[in-house]
Order: sequence, then structure tokens, then C-alpha cells
Amino acid sequence: MGEEAVATATAAGAPHLLVLCFPGQGHVNPMLRLAKRIASKGLLVTFSSTSSIGARLTESSAVSAGGDGLPLGRGRIRFEFMEDDFDGKDLDELMQHLETTGPGAFAELLQNQEKAGRPVTYVLGNPFISWAIDVAADAGIPSAVLWVQSCAVFSLYYHHVQGLVEFPPEDDLDARVEVPGLPAMSVADVPSFLLPSNPYKSLTDAIVQQIRTIDKASWVFVNSFSELERDVVAALPGVKPPPPPLIPVGPLIELEGNEDASVRGDMIKAADNCVGWLDAQPPRSVVYVSLGSVVVLSADEVAEMAHGLDSTGRPFLWVVRPDCRALLPEGFLDAVADRGMVVPWSPQDQVLAHPSVACFLTHCGWNSTLETVAAGVPVVAFPQWGDQCTDAKFLVEDFKMGVRLRAPLRRDAVRDVLEAALSGPDADAMLSSAKALSTAARKAVTTGGSSDRNVEAFVDEVLARASDAQAAKVLAAGGQ
Repeated sequence: MGEEAVATATAAGAPHLLVLCFPGQGHVNPMLRLAKRIASKGLLVTFSSTSSIGARLTESSAVSAGGDGLPLGRGRIRFEFMEDDFDGKDLDELMQHLETTGPGAFAELLQNQEKAGRPVTYVLGNPFISWAIDVAADAGIPSAVLWVQSCAVFSLYYHHVQGLVEFPPEDDLDARVEVPGLPAMSVADVPSFLLPSNPYKSLTDAIVQQIRTIDKASWVFVNSFSELERDVVAALPGVKPPPPPLIPVGPLIELEGNEDASVRGDMIKAADNCVGWLDAQPPRSVVYVSLGSVVVLSADEVAEMAHGLDSTGRPFLWVVRPDCRALLPEGFLDAVADRGMVVPWSPQDQVLAHPSVACFLTHCGWNSTLETVAAGVPVVAFPQWGDQCTDAKFLVEDFKMGVRLRAPLRRDAVRDVLEAALSGPDADAMLSSAKALSTAARKAVTTGGSSDRNVEAFVDEVLARASDAQAAKVLAAGGQ
């Protein structure tokens, strides 16, 4: 559908996409970024999650619930959150709470849109809340899902759920698993949620349920891009039984120069002075360290990381969340004040894109992985659990843009791997690989790129479905 048709649809009352997001930072960022891209192409998009997430987004970003929302490109984005009384932190309890109360709250949210004169044309959900597809179907609304991890991780989960692969015992680190389209994988490379020692059984159950029901969705988006995971995307249709086609729409990063920069998914307010501090540092000199929103190090590990960073003699920007700040060694902040900056949260996309940043010490969550790929910044990979284990393997061995930091965490090892990434014999090759992937990533999301075309195709279908529905209403009313 051309721009004129899109503009007409928008002016007349755009079709309505409702995005329902699992309440976690690693889900909010990609879901909100996809929501913004879809809205910019001519739809009304409502972004929703639990009210507790709404409160945190309102506090840290230019987000306010209710009303008509904000203009965005040829469409609009608005926010409306489900009422939620969960105030605990235990993950199993959260999963149970959502399973129990979520379907009813979501059904009510859909009904409220109808009453407000903006009926929902399509629903977009994501893993861990597979019931959203069923609620939408009961309301007669088609759905899409966004897989927020890699195509490689999806393939591993799919092969596991379908009984197509058996992982070796966890103590057999020499054994290798063969999955079409993937390099040979050791048991340490597969998502830890699939291993017997995994303590997060509720997450595993939710992911398995999503895989089992994912073919109920009309579109299965994935936060990746074709050029990054070409082999696994090409191999999946040959799997028996085949999964639904994965449709890459990533990397879901904040795009430069967009008018929506103030609408962010940060659930912790980012420090205001990060970019200014980076401006004062020499080009490619800063070590950036962040282990994301969930990973928690012990006091000993925090101390080893701190002393390791200090021993490099290099400037560093380290994200230490408020819940972990008390673990910093006594006197550390004063000792490194001349070249180290410790913040509770950072605008990571802006940090990684800054010319003073030389490498990224990361837990290898998929969002962080794609952000560093898009920025072209080499990595020190320090995975902890889940899909981080698989992402680290790809960053180091397949993408060839980093080195591994292995447990147990020791200060000398921190220093050594950072030196290897920044000035070791393979440092130039890693930087070159990172820059090449960055070029491909940014091309994928520009107008006409592989991921952009996939988003455009989805918007075209939503617009066509809304047009057909409107025509049917006119005919039913006896119109022409």
C-alpha cells in the first residue's frame, strides 16, 4: 500500500495494534522499539504491560498513560496499562500471578478499547505470556508475536520441544550437538533454561508453552536481521515438522535522528551525564561495562571486577544498578574518580554509538548483543545463564568480534581479556568484523532494508484487514 493510501487510512482513523509486553526490561526495550516502528508507518499503536511497569516507564521516560498518545511518523503511539497488584520480586510468583490474572485483565483491556471507539485490529504479544494469543483469538482478533531472542536460540528451543535433539549430560563438555543451520554446540553453549540444573523452571515452562502454541500467531517476528543469521533462517523450513516462518524485523535499536527519542523503555532512569563524560574521553579509549537489568554478582565478584577495571589504567564507564551499588569495595569510587564513572543505568544505545567507547564487557543478553553489533563495538563476553550462553558463542566464535571472560571472575582475568580485546594480536580483526556487521545491521533497518520491508508488509496487512472489516460493516448496514 502506497504512502497516499497510508496517509488516508491514518487521517480517517488508523487501524489499531495493541502490543502486550511481558514485564521485564529485556522485553520492554525490543517490544517498544518495534511498536514505534510500526506506528511510524501509519497505525495507531497502544503499548501495554502491567501497571507496575507503567509506573516505572512514566518515572524514567517521556511516557504517560491514557489519552490519544503521541504523533509518530504517519501514526501515533499511546500507552495504557493493565491494572496489577503484584508487588513481589520472585520470578516464579510473578509467572504464576500473570498466568492467573493476566488473561482476564487483558480481555478487559481489549473490551475497553472497543468501548472507547478504537477497536483493536491486531494484537502483538511476546514469549512468557502465550495466553495473550488465546485471549485475542477468543475476541476474534488475529495476533502476531515477537521472539525477543535470536533465531539460533529459537531453533534450539524448537528442536528440544519437538524431541528432535537430545543434549548431552552437563558434565560432558566435550560432546557436541548438531542442529541444522547452527555450528556444533557444546552443552555450555545451549540456553541454560533447557538444562536439568536450571533453577528458573517457570521461565522454561513459559518458553516451551510459547513454542508449542506459536503457530497460532499469524506472524512470528524475531529481533534479528536476515544477514546476521542467514544459515539458521534458511535451515528452519526444512525441519520436520517445520516451525512457522521467522520474520526478522531487527535489530530493534533506537534509530538515529528519529523524532521519538524521548519515548524510551528504560525502567531505571539513565544517568544524565554519561554522554557528556564520554565527550571528554579520547577516541576508542573507554571500556563500557554493563551486565543488564537482572544479573547480580556477589560481593566478591563485584570486588574482582572493580579491581580488574582499575588495573587496566583505562577510562571506564560501569553500570552498577542501585541494588548492587553497596557491594562496591570501600573507597573504590574515590580511587578511580579521575578516569572511572559508575552509574545506576545508562542510555546504552547512545553509549555504544559514542566514538570514545572501545569495547563492551557484556553479559550477552540478546538486546545488548544486537546493540553492540549495530554499534560496531568489540566485546568481552561474560554470559551468566539462559540464552546469554548461546549469544556469547556466536559473538566470539561466529561473529568473531570478541573474547570470552570465564568464571570464576578474577581481577587478573578481567585485565587480560580487556587488553586482548583492545590491543591484542586479534584486536584489529575483531574491530573489523564488528564494523562490517554494524554496516549490515543499519542497512537492514533503513528504508527498504530487509527488516524494514518486513515491518512494512505487516503494516500493509493490518491496513488491508481494517479496510475489509470496514467494507463489511458498510455492506451489513445496507450501504454501497
